Amino acid sequence: MFPNDKKFYLWVLGCQMNESDAERIEALLEFYGWSRTKSEQEASLIVVVACSVRQKAIDRVYGKAKEWRRRRKKSELKTVLTGCVLDSDKENMLRFFDLVIPVTEIFQLVGLIGGEADPAQNDYLCLPAKYNCNFSAYVPIMNGCNNFCSYCAVPFTRGRERSRPAQEVIDECKKLIEGGCKEIILLGQNVNSYHEGEYDFPKLLKEINGLQGDFWIRFLTSHPKDLSSDLIEVMAEGGHITPYLHLALQSGDEKILQSMNRKYGPEHFLSLIEKVRQAIPEITISTDIIVGYPGEGEEEFQHTADLMRQAKFDMAYFGRFSPRPGTTAAKLDDNVNAEEKARRENFLNDILIETATANNQKYLGQNVEVLVDGWKKGLCYGKTASFKIVAFVGEKSLIGQKVLVKIKEIGPWSLKGEKI
Repeated sequence: MFPNDKKFYLWVLGCQMNESDAERIEALLEFYGWSRTKSEQEASLIVVVACSVRQKAIDRVYGKAKEWRRRRKKSELKTVLTGCVLDSDKENMLRFFDLVIPVTEIFQLVGLIGGEADPAQNDYLCLPAKYNCNFSAYVPIMNGCNNFCSYCAVPFTRGRERSRPAQEVIDECKKLIEGGCKEIILLGQNVNSYHEGEYDFPKLLKEINGLQGDFWIRFLTSHPKDLSSDLIEVMAEGGHITPYLHLALQSGDEKILQSMNRKYGPEHFLSLIEKVRQAIPEITISTDIIVGYPGEGEEEFQHTADLMRQAKFDMAYFGRFSPRPGTTAAKLDDNVNAEEKARRENFLNDILIETATANNQKYLGQNVEVLVDGWKKGLCYGKTASFKIVAFVGEKSLIGQKVLVKIKEIGPWSLKGEKI
């Protein structure tokens, strides 16, 4: 039995998709009379939305789970593990958690808390969300992945791709806009693969762009193998679609990309960058890069460095290779030591500083619209439509508003300005 003041603690690790999943889990629990607490000590139910993509995240869950197991022996506490969890991790976690389930089967949670689930409701993406922000919202459009990149655990934790009904996505976006939401972020492991009925991703994006209101649209993430000319054209038409694209490179070496099962080469990637910049000159482009992948010698690494110089990224998110059980790459010889991986990451980061700083020069003296999403010690922080971080002196009450700012200083990662 649970106590009368039913409180749950929600711990979310990993990517934006996990954050979005957590918003739906929170709404489900509130429907059954539970309220969220920021204190895990107050909670009689703890739900972890985990991430098996990084071993460090799983290690953190192990540490907490052992602590919670001691509590479970002394008090009424139930624990649930969901999100992206590999089968090998599930087996080990079963002794620490009352319930270990894929996020697609989150309705099993209802039985654990003594509720009666609606048998007609079996698609977790159809659940309403308890949005954590009233001016910026995640909207998932699909779940799963069919690409089976050799290093990635996602196809094993989330399963194959499944697209959400287009009208359902459009209706959710429309409701958010009518409620005053200023920024909608469409989510999928690979949004380019979205397909439902007559809708592909460009058509869905165009339909949402046609909605009335004052809002921005972003989307994450795009796979280079199927970034289409149609999508570039829809983005270039503008309107509510922001000039920002996250396109994961992972490596600039042909051989390494083949080993990663990425299904494109360096030249194709660079041609996409050129097409996008020709169509949308003001575009901001970010990427993901893995350093120290098995077989990456100095020559292969330098190919990545060279491609970074040519692509002139605005931002790059570096990850040092770590094998994930069950993936193809886990069977390969992890031949690059930790010290060398760190050196390579720092080397690439120096290139990124140069290109990002050069790219930001065009903002100096310009007036830009900033959606304010934070405040600290008299400074407002926010992002432009092109996903540039901007800081300026302002009141905390500006959070959630769009403000015109004149840029006075630039750096590689952020801009500083004055409110107009």
